[in-house]
Amino acid sequence: MAYGAIDHMVSLIIFIAAMAIFIGLFSQNMQTGIAYERHNALSTKTSDLIDNMLLNPGIPSNWGQSDGAIVGFGLQDPAYAEYELSPFSSMRLTSTQPTIYYPRTNTYFNNVSAGSGGYLLAPTTKCVNSSAVSKILGVNGTYGFQLSLKPTITVLINETSITPLKVSVTVDGTGYPLANAPLSYSLILVNQSLNVYPSYTIFNGTSETDAAGSAQLSFPQVTSEIQSYALIVYSYLDGLKGVGYYVHDSPNFTNTVLPVVESFQNHTIMLVHGNTIGQQIPGYSQLSYNASFFILAEDYTLRQVLLDSQTSSGKLISGGGSGQDYISLMVPNNDGVFVVTYKDDFGHYGVVLMPWGLGSMAFPLTFGANPVGQEWVTTDIRQVTIDGMSYQAQLSLWNQGVS
Repeated sequence: MAYGAIDHMVSLIIFIAAMAIFIGLFSQNMQTGIAYERHNALSTKTSDLIDNMLLNPGIPSNWGQSDGAIVGFGLQDPAYAEYELSPFSSMRLTSTQPTIYYPRTNTYFNNVSAGSGGYLLAPTTKCVNSSAVSKILGVNGTYGFQLSLKPTITVLINETSITPLKVSVTVDGTGYPLANAPLSYSLILVNQSLNVYPSYTIFNGTSETDAAGSAQLSFPQVTSEIQSYALIVYSYLDGLKGVGYYVHDSPNFTNTVLPVVESFQNHTIMLVHGNTIGQQIPGYSQLSYNASFFILAEDYTLRQVLLDSQTSSGKLISGGGSGQDYISLMVPNNDGVFVVTYKDDFGHYGVVLMPWGLGSMAFPLTFGANPVGQEWVTTDIRQVTIDGMSYQAQLSLWNQGVS
């Protein structure tokens, strides 16, 4: 009888252990299934949300050209259909880059600048932040997101020779070079003359990339390192369009004129002496400027649109004197490139560019929270256009509070 009781006890222990193993395996499978369903639901939500962002213009539909709050969020250009985004709505999105402070007006500026010589700064009070958008979309407290707008075509420009000027242009798509792609370029050369306000000359031309997506451009008009210029290059192939730029200022010239958005609604830009914004530079400095606005023609050349002659040229003074360190001027109510040439009293010249409309210079933008450290992040991508330039819009989404 004792042996029988022991057998029963051993059998019971084995049975209990087997049940425990089975329950553990079943529970693990259940957790895997639940995780799969949660991830699948998140993926579906990502697809729905990115289409909701890109396929409606928002409320009001022209909110990109206003300074007020929005009721409904959407980035579609109200004048077009499908995945054509508004160049102005995308300008009002708060970037993840650090803001810049201007003490003269006690204003913080949203920073979407991309590279030396190209600036896009707008008052944070007139931009739309991701927290407000989360509430409008109804995902606050439930999902975190990040929306990135990245040019599909990358146009890189590098100097290979200075006297005379020669540059190398490399055009890349998403993982491959654009071979045999037409190029159209405009060289904005600052005239180093005795004019009080620096003028410029534009040289247009065309070329084509080779099998490796590269091209060499020569400019005999530039024969000295002290000459200042900006080069804008457009590339296009099979419906894809991209743009890149390069800015060269006089060596050792540290002063600059900064264009910043003053009002989206009134389409006004404020020119600020660079020594008075951000990390301020003490001392007296006077800069004479000449501002211009260009639109892109059908043949990919820049066409000038006249500005108010009373404000399109003038002087900006930092560190004292009878002048002022900023001035406001109005630009046309359409997308284009804002160009400012300037010089100091010592013969140094410079030039800065600013897109009026995000795609005019193919600036990238990242909007929203940071997904780093999240347990599971789903992404979805759409091919879109901004100002006719090709972009990839990518939405990253994750469950909030899950890590």
